[in-house]
Order: sequence, then structure tokens, then C-alpha cells
Amino acid sequence: MTEPRWLDTEEMAAWNAFVEASNLVARRVEQQLREQAGLSHPQYEILVRLAAEPDGEMRMTELAQRVVTSKSGLTYQVTQLEKAGLVRRRNCDTDDRGVIAGLTDAGREKLREAAPGHVELVRANLIDVLSRDQLRVIAAGLGAVTRALRERP
Repeated sequence: MTEPRWLDTEEMAAWNAFVEASNLVARRVEQQLREQAGLSHPQYEILVRLAAEPDGEMRMTELAQRVVTSKSGLTYQVTQLEKAGLVRRRNCDTDDRGVIAGLTDAGREKLREAAPGHVELVRANLIDVLSRDQLRVIAAGLGAVTRALRERP
């Protein structure tokens, strides 16, 4: 067994800062969405992804990839949204095994209500804390991480 490439001081500082900041922001986002909109963060992201589609619909498998969750995790969240009348499901016209999730009018309205508070929180806890140069560096760096992880099986 070969010795791992241990993190140096700068690498460890970057890792610790990433973990702590991402956990703190995620916790605040989750709390704000629950209190102000009655949604979990994954549920909010599902509504956002569906709203971004021209017809407000997406195959469940693609939605799971975009929201970065398992198929079973997505099914659970969509079921909760469906019970609340915010999302509907239907069979795919071209694939008997495929299922399409679609945003309802009530889902669009819930998103319209939730988005201002969510954006305000994201801005106050992340965007406005950083300079434009820091935002560019973070976007580029985390974009590279995302691309590398999505390319690996």
C-alpha cells in the first residue's frame, strides 16, 4: 500500500473552509426554506429545476442527476411535493419505464413566494460576503470540481 498524498497546510485550510462554509450555508438555507416556505432545500431545488424547463417538465432520472440525489431520494421528495399539489407525475410518452415530473400552477406560485426570501438569504450569507474576484474564483474552481466529478463513473 502506498502512502497517501497528505494535505499540506494550505490544502487543509481550503478543505476545512469549504466544509465549514458549505455546511453553515446549507443549514441556514434549509432552516429559512422550512420556516418561510414549508419546503426542504431539495424540494426547492426540484421546483427551481422544473421551472427552468420550457414546459415545466423533466424526466425523473434527469431531475435526479441535476438535483444531485439518488432516484429513491428524488422519488421521496417528488411524492411529498405531489401530495402538496406542487408537482405532478405522468408516464413518459416515448418510454414505458420513464416517468415525467411536472410543475403545477400551485408549484409555480410556491416558487414565486419562496424565491425572494431564498435569494435574500443566499445573497446575505454568501454572495455579498465575497468580492467579485472571489466569486469568479469560487465559480471557476467549484465548476472544475463539478465537471471532474460528473465525468467520472
